[in-house]
Amino acid sequence: MDYNAGGHGRPDNQFDFDPRDDPDLPRAMENDIYMDKGDRNPSRNTTVATTGTKKKLGCWGTFCKGVRSLWATRQTEETKGNRELHVKTTLRELIIYIVFLVILCVVTFGMTSTTMYYYTKVMNDLFVETTHTGGGSFKTITNVNDFWKFARETLAKSLHWETYYNGQNITDPAAQGYIYYENKLLGVPRIRQLKVSSNSCVVHDDFKDVIRECYDSYSSNLEDKTTVTKGNYTAWTYRSEDDLDGSSYWGKLTHYSGAGYAQNLGRTKAETQAIIEYLFSELWIQRGTRVVFIDFTVYNANINLFCVVKLVVEFPATGGAISSSDFRTVKLIRYVTIKDYFIMACEFIFVLFIVYYMIEEGIEIKKHKLSYFKSFWNILDILVIIIAILCVAFDIYRQIAVDKKLSELIGNPDEHADFDFLSYWQTRFDNAIAIAVFFAWIKIFKYISFNKTMTQLSSTLGRCAKDLAGFAVMFLIIFLAFTQLGYLLFGTQVKDFSSFQDSFFTLFRIILGDFDFHQLEAANRVLGPIFFILFVFFVFFVLINMFLAIINDTYSEVKGDMANQKNEFEMTDYFKRGYMKMVEKLNFKRDKIVDIQKALQNADINQDQKLDFDEWRQDLKIRGYADGEIEALFAKYDIDGDRVLDEEEQRRMQEDLNNQKAALNKEYEELDKSDGNSDEVKREQMEKLVREELERWDSETSFSPSGRGASPSSGSSARGVRSRSRPGSGQQGVSYIDSGS
Repeated sequence: MDYNAGGHGRPDNQFDFDPRDDPDLPRAMENDIYMDKGDRNPSRNTTVATTGTKKKLGCWGTFCKGVRSLWATRQTEETKGNRELHVKTTLRELIIYIVFLVILCVVTFGMTSTTMYYYTKVMNDLFVETTHTGGGSFKTITNVNDFWKFARETLAKSLHWETYYNGQNITDPAAQGYIYYENKLLGVPRIRQLKVSSNSCVVHDDFKDVIRECYDSYSSNLEDKTTVTKGNYTAWTYRSEDDLDGSSYWGKLTHYSGAGYAQNLGRTKAETQAIIEYLFSELWIQRGTRVVFIDFTVYNANINLFCVVKLVVEFPATGGAISSSDFRTVKLIRYVTIKDYFIMACEFIFVLFIVYYMIEEGIEIKKHKLSYFKSFWNILDILVIIIAILCVAFDIYRQIAVDKKLSELIGNPDEHADFDFLSYWQTRFDNAIAIAVFFAWIKIFKYISFNKTMTQLSSTLGRCAKDLAGFAVMFLIIFLAFTQLGYLLFGTQVKDFSSFQDSFFTLFRIILGDFDFHQLEAANRVLGPIFFILFVFFVFFVLINMFLAIINDTYSEVKGDMANQKNEFEMTDYFKRGYMKMVEKLNFKRDKIVDIQKALQNADINQDQKLDFDEWRQDLKIRGYADGEIEALFAKYDIDGDRVLDEEEQRRMQEDLNNQKAALNKEYEELDKSDGNSDEVKREQMEKLVREELERWDSETSFSPSGRGASPSSGSSARGVRSRSRPGSGQQGVSYIDSGS
């Protein structure tokens, strides 16, 4: 039969009868190929007998059900034993989570850029790498003299760019106060030191007559807080951390408080040099000095970035000096450009997602109680939510604090602008959001159990967890033993073993092949080589291979087990099943259209060009339709209600059928196109078609053709059983065989 004939332009759903109103009707009549909710004759009230009533939800109940469905997950829905519902729920969760992950990545990567690295490098090269006339630089400082050479020459010159590259003075006030002509120096720099008091340590009795003073290593309870008044300088006045609005800092040697003796430097090169010369001549740095900080902040409007600089010189109790630096390039003013406002919109969506997932986890906790926390993925969900909430809270705090700080700075340009606290927490915020992104990507494994290959890794790690835990204990014991041995043997001579922590990480580097054997040999010609050989043998050859053996054996077991068992669910099978159901549905639609067209052609037994209801009913009863279904379909086109379809009414029905058949043929063509394309394109087209059909199935109930026959109680004859096959590319229809009429 030719399926290409038919009109165009009329949409689906042209018939208004809903067979769900009558349970005696064949359930397959729900198909949208011939049903429409609107009657052609609204004034007619066609009554169809029903054997039961369907309880309908009220508006509030429907609304609550719809809202509740927004948080439908595998843990809140009863998906066990229902593979299709399990797949749909998982796909829905995955799609929503991917959107959340994309938003999170946009927000995160929108905060950073490669420019931040180059900004840090430029400032580091200027203040740390630049050499003075003596040939030294900040990073080569080894004593007090080196520090003062750096401060008197390099520091003042680097802070204040008062001439152009041709030597001409910068006279424009708007162009003054810039570093590299682009970076505005905010406020004035500040130099601060922390000291310990004399006699803060105990001198042995044998040396008390020779050594009168003793200055211990730095500790907050040993700080020298003596205040001396010298003119208008504040460098001799001890001030607390709150007074200075300072922040504590971890140096190379120890942790330092934000208090101390502080002096603001000048706004010009001459003022800064004069203050430094005064401090140098008055011996501001003394024996008790344990650390000196130089703090300042610059802002580059071209890239909207702050660089908070801290130059640190520690003076240990051993004598000498150890220099270090901290450059924090941060974006404290968040919303300036169009891109920034786009990021702000994404941040708002991110907050909505956090609220969404908080409600979701709350529903799951309410349902599963304490057993909820037995799942690793649930704990990971809670962790990501907590980190995200902290990040959002700091984001709000930072915006308020920066606005306040900038307002204070504009009102007091001669004061030090301390952005250290904000930059510190901005760095912590960046770290936290980075961890959140990491865990968010790891969480993808929660949704990929539909594929055997993807589950092998998680199954392997889960199965060998106990073995790895036992191995970890044994490994840690041996590793810590070697760590202590290395620290005690070489700690006084080899930098990599100078502390227990350094020794620990040095041994990890040896495992990875990064080691310096000659340093060990030079430190101890006998025990150095023995230590190295024993460590490599026990840790590298024995323990590491045991670890690999545990993983390898477990992986083999998991792979063997998964080869003999069916997947939790297989997405390819799911799409294949959906495809077959769609083909079956199309075939069923086609059969219905063919039946009705045949009835229009053959039911007019007396050939009077009019089709009365008895002729219509007799023909369709033979084809297996129930009385209610026959009457409803007839009544839809019996506009005048005379129980007879005249030529115009028959023409309208035929036109609707042709339009429906044209739409059906188009769907067949979409399937046929997928046959002639590459596997990848075919897969994409198939998935698209299946998804479209699945969306329709959510709003209607599909039934197989075998359920179309009327029940014996209805008095209808059984519908012929048909065998079908998928239509080929050369034929839009599908052959069928009636086994009985």
